[in-house]
Amino acid sequence: MSSPDLGGPAADLSGARRLQTRKHHAVGWPVAGLIVLGFCGLVMAGVTTSKVGLLPALVGAAAALLPVAVVFAAIVWIDRWEPEPPMLLLGAFLWGAGGATACSLLLNDAMTGLGDVLFGPTDHRFFVTAVMGPLVEEAAKALFVVALWFRRRSEFNGLVDGIVYAALTAAGFAFTENILYFGKAFAAGGLGGVGGGVVAVFILRGVLAPFSHPLFSSMIGIGIGLASRTDDKKLRLLYPLLGYFAAVVLHGVWNAATLLGGTEFLNVYFLIMVPIFLGTGWLVAWQRKREQRIVIRQLPVLERAGLIVRSEMEMLATLAGRRGWLRKVRRSAGHEAAKAVRDYQIVVTELAFLQHRADQGQTTSAARRARREKLIADLKYARRSAAGTQQAIRTARIKLDELTQRNIKRPPSSKRPPESGDPIQRSRD
Repeated sequence: MSSPDLGGPAADLSGARRLQTRKHHAVGWPVAGLIVLGFCGLVMAGVTTSKVGLLPALVGAAAALLPVAVVFAAIVWIDRWEPEPPMLLLGAFLWGAGGATACSLLLNDAMTGLGDVLFGPTDHRFFVTAVMGPLVEEAAKALFVVALWFRRRSEFNGLVDGIVYAALTAAGFAFTENILYFGKAFAAGGLGGVGGGVVAVFILRGVLAPFSHPLFSSMIGIGIGLASRTDDKKLRLLYPLLGYFAAVVLHGVWNAATLLGGTEFLNVYFLIMVPIFLGTGWLVAWQRKREQRIVIRQLPVLERAGLIVRSEMEMLATLAGRRGWLRKVRRSAGHEAAKAVRDYQIVVTELAFLQHRADQGQTTSAARRARREKLIADLKYARRSAAGTQQAIRTARIKLDELTQRNIKRPPSSKRPPESGDPIQRSRD
């Protein structure tokens, strides 16, 4: 950038250092959590190998990579407006692949014992598979999302965020489960063909139903997303419970259909699962449009507050505009500058959602102030990094009263401060 966005003295570097220190401290606990989850994953790898053998486990892992890659890419794609922190996304996947699977195996063994007590030494496969399995597995997958909701409620800005975390947890769970299924199929019939072996199981789990577990668990994500948008304590409890109940019912119906097979399975697949999958996709698309409208509505507020400049508003209002901005910066200033602009775009989106929640009365004053202060610090840091100068933004120009009195319309004759130059890195293009 050839000239600063805002003139004035250089920013205080001690503030940037304090911000970096806070970020390093904030990373400590997530890293520790990822280590624990990674250890759970290693334990599950050992369990899987002990159940099917080393070679079948390796074949199962290779076969399981393709469907999980497709599912993971789809989940990240729907999360483009306001991407969640990468460590939390990784944590959700690892919990599903390690922690949730371990919990499920332990509890399912206990449920098998319960089935022996209730029904005697008979074949109670249907009870375990279609009733107790969904109850246990959906609860295990939901633990991470519920804990995250209680611990990091600011990360949930609506239904899409809940769906993303729940679906990623389920994707990790399905990945480990697929390794077991594919490994057992390989041990029993080799690669086989359509009639048996890995190919037959892959057609069912990797082609027909790669999104089955994410679809079930997305009901829990929808419930938590709804709970994040209400102040009613009863509804905050009711919505997640209804989401869990819906996930269990869908999972149970699916498991029952796989046991029945034949026409019954096809009826459930095409008449129940496919319409619900398409309906969930429509809901995600509708919610993404809602997120865009929220950002567009709040951009003028952020501009009046001095957090963004007017020439950036059009680029921030659409995903296409943001991608074009990033491409130009990457060509003219390199990858690091583009990454900083990307961080800047994300922080602006977070501030827009925070302002929207304040509009709706969905945050307390203390929580809102703390969150706003952190986001503004992150915004200034990203802007300085992107512009390559400590003068990229000047704290004195930020007017917090514009963020707290948003219902007061500015008279048409009121004078705006002069434009502060081009947007970040734009002058290099």
